[in-house]
Parts: sequence; structure tokens; C-alpha cells
Amino acid sequence: MRFSEVLKIAACTAAISLCAYGQGASTTQPDKEALAKEALAKDEAKGLPPRATPGDYQSHAQAGTFTIAAEFAGHTVPNPQGPLTTEDYLSVEIGLFGPPDAKLKISADDFTLRINGKKNSLSSVPYGLVIGNVKDPEWEPPEKKEAKSKTSLGGGGQSDKPEPGAPPPVVHIPFEVQRAMAQRVRIAALLEGDRPLPQAGLIFFRYGGKEKGIRTIELVYSGAAGKATLDLHP
Repeated sequence: MRFSEVLKIAACTAAISLCAYGQGASTTQPDKEALAKEALAKDEAKGLPPRATPGDYQSHAQAGTFTIAAEFAGHTVPNPQGPLTTEDYLSVEIGLFGPPDAKLKISADDFTLRINGKKNSLSSVPYGLVIGNVKDPEWEPPEKKEAKSKTSLGGGGQSDKPEPGAPPPVVHIPFEVQRAMAQRVRIAALLEGDRPLPQAGLIFFRYGGKEKGIRTIELVYSGAAGKATLDLHP
């Protein structure tokens, strides 16, 4: 084989190796979006941290060898990042405890809420329905700058202040704020499925009435652990 042909083959081999290396390096670069999703998934897996003991909740009751604990949160959605509010839903913080190394099949559908002794109990609803109804009391819309006075010869100024009796302006919450609130609700919601204990999280019930009209609250559990009724405090 001629020496020139050997050089050509060596050059081609080197080029192919460099190309393959470049492709391999690009595929190993961290994907920021994938890392963000992974971090969110880890946060969701944590859920709402359970309290130290069932006695740290408003009420608790035995269901077989398990303990069901709960605390009424009203129209508030407590979460590690700070409470949110909702006008159309009630939330109840649940704590599930059991023997060492115990697991329990958990479902929000195992819980119903009886308000003021009414026969028709409220069934729990998926947290996804609550997401569009929450508000962050800490968030305030940016102040709208008043229009500069328009002056003209012989004319007065004008402003964008609403006229008396006019409906309030529509406030558009930025998408980033809505997404952050949705993540906070999702993370705080009770994790379902076969889970190791203890576990904790929020369950939700549709109720648009005022909290001051609630006199008695009973949380009824009927699930894999057995049955239990807890008296909660408004």
C-alpha cells in the first residue's frame, strides 16, 4: 500500500473518531428541562411531610392497626411554600400512621366529609379541580401606571382611573405565577397508591359556603385500613 493512501485512511479515521466523540459529548450534556422535571418529580414524591405523631393533629382515630389523623384547614391550602386560598373548596390535612415498616393502599376516595350533620356527605375531589381556583394572598398585581395627563391648549388632563360605579378591572395572573401555584397544590396533595407509612397530604372537598356557617365537621374514612370517623374543628 502506498504511503499516501495510508495517510488518507488515517485522516479519515481520525475525522470519524472526532465526529463520533462530538456526538457522544453532545448527548451527555445535561438537559436543563429534563433536570427541572426530575427535580419537580422528586418534590412531588415527598408530598406534605407528616407530623411527628397522630396527636399533633386536631383529631385521630384507629382503623385496625392503623391510625388516621386529620386537621381541618378550611378554605386554605397549606403547603411548604406558604398557604394558598380557595373560595370553592375545603381542604383537610391527613396523616396516616401504622406499625413499623407498614404499607397502606391510599386513596382520596376513601374519605368523605359531613358538614353540620347533613345526611348527604361531600365526596373528595381530585386536586386538579382545585388548581384553577386557588389564589396566593402574597401575590399582588403590578400597579398600573396612570396615564400621563394629556394637555392641550385650553384643555384639561385625562387619566385611566375607573369611573365611579364601573366594574373592577380584570386582573390577569401571569402564567408563571399560575404554574407555581399549581405545583404547590400538586405537591401538597395526598399521595395515592400503595405507600410506606407514615404519609401525609391534603384532600379536597367542593364547598362554596362560608367557614363561619360550619358548626360541626365529621371526616369519615372507609378504606384498606378499615373504618373510622373523626370529629374535626371548624
